[in-house]
Amino acid sequence: MATKRVKPLLYAPNSTGRVIRKAVQKSCCGNSPSGSGSGTTFNRLTVVWVNQNGVPFDTTGFFARLFRNGQLVSTASFDSFGVVRFNNINTLTNVSYNIRTFNANGVQFRSRTIPARVQTFAIIG
Repeated sequence: MATKRVKPLLYAPNSTGRVIRKAVQKSCCGNSPSGSGSGTTFNRLTVVWVNQNGVPFDTTGFFARLFRNGQLVSTASFDSFGVVRFNNINTLTNVSYNIRTFNANGVQFRSRTIPARVQTFAIIG
């Protein structure tokens, strides 16, 4: 049974942001039997906006702005599956960012801090 995706609420109690993938520690010699530690999976910063159950919101018309020290760094639009990709931000990120999400009318819904050294980030709630 599929879960219906809904639009995010303007103010959601207990909503959080979580790091999905951090840097992987490389082995001392670079010879990993499982092949893990081979680098990044995502080459651009990717953010997913999901509800408490992990189901992506329907974010048609939403966009996000990425700030660093109060300066606007990047703006990108969400797709309809709750994903926004910042094409000018390489991963692993070197610095922390503040992400703000907005609907099509420019109303701010969430503001979260994305830590340094991540590839992807999830806004939960």
